[in-house]
Order: sequence, then C-alpha cells, then structure tokens
Amino acid sequence: MHALKKNRPLRRIVLASAATVSGMVMLLSLKPHTSPALAVTSGSTAPAVTGTRTVTGDSVQTRWGPVQVRVTVKNGKLTDVTAVVYPTDNPRDQEINSYAIPRLRTEALGAQSADIDTVSGATYTSDGYRQSLQSALDSAGS
Repeated sequence: MHALKKNRPLRRIVLASAATVSGMVMLLSLKPHTSPALAVTSGSTAPAVTGTRTVTGDSVQTRWGPVQVRVTVKNGKLTDVTAVVYPTDNPRDQEINSYAIPRLRTEALGAQSADIDTVSGATYTSDGYRQSLQSALDSAGS
C-alpha cells in the first residue's frame, strides 16, 4: 500500500507542509522580469528640467542588428520616441519591426519610461529598444 494511502494524518500533514514551504521558497527566489524604470518622475527633489530636449540613445547591438532610439522630452515629459536604427536587413526583419516599432513607441509614451513590455515575436528588438530608450532618457536628464 502507498505511504500516503495509509491512515496516518500526521505524515500527510508533514508532507503537505514541506511541499508548501518548498513551493513558497521557490516562488520567493524568483526575480521579477522587468527592466529598471527610468525616468521621467515628477516627485523627485531635483529641479525639474524645463524646455525641450531631443537626445539620441546609445546604439544597442542585438542578435539581428543595432537598435537606436531618439527621444524628445518637453518640460520633463516624454513627448516623442523615434527608432532611428533597427534591423531591416531582410524581409522577415522588416515584417517584424513594421509592427514592433510602433507598439514599442506607444508603450514608451504611455509608460513615460523605459519600463515597457516586450513585443511578442520581437524580443531582441524590444530589448535593444528598451536599453537605447533608457540611455536616451538618462542623457536627457529627465
């Protein structure tokens, strides 16, 4: 007869508790899958940046080619994001980035930071976009 099928409630309680504790330890050891947020914060103690600044971020080399983003920040608010360099070497790159780049732009403008979601099917472009966006926002001093 199987060990758990016997009439031993204490054994079942101990095994269930051990499994629960093990599961909780594994869940708590997971690291969140988010990029560090930047960005344009309004509650900082630093003086607010006024005026309009346009800054180009670092070129980030991805598996399929470089990605580089230019941002415009007006009075501390992200007002425009443009991908100036991204993979277009073949028809598949062009197809992927034709839908990924506009979505990434919309995400960035909505989040007002580089803390944006990855576009499904465009993981490498999304990662490069996020890194270049973060460097541009850092340079813009917002």
